[in-house]
Amino acid sequence: MKYQHKEMAEGKWFYFTFFEQMAHIGSEVERAIIWKNKIKEYSLKAIDRALELLDLTIRDSKNIKRLKELVRLREVMVDYFYFDNQFGSSDKLWRNYFFAFVYVARLTK
Repeated sequence: MKYQHKEMAEGKWFYFTFFEQMAHIGSEVERAIIWKNKIKEYSLKAIDRALELLDLTIRDSKNIKRLKELVRLREVMVDYFYFDNQFGSSDKLWRNYFFAFVYVARLTK
């Protein structure tokens, strides 16, 4: 598989805390939100990167107890950015969800 975040996929990702991982995913989601009404292609590339990071987070053994939430998060992200938004997500919801992780990641640095 070809990774956009090659260095992360080679192992660097697994040294981040769960909160740092989620904050990085949130950064890509934020980019996707910013671009979605401007240049759709850029938005989709950002979501592809977010999903790549989320997949690495799912594979990280320290997150095994969070697996159910992470897999559901992936499902809802794909639904919102690629399909019909059957779960009723919004840009505001995504920003609020990921802001909490950014906040905690910064507190623990």
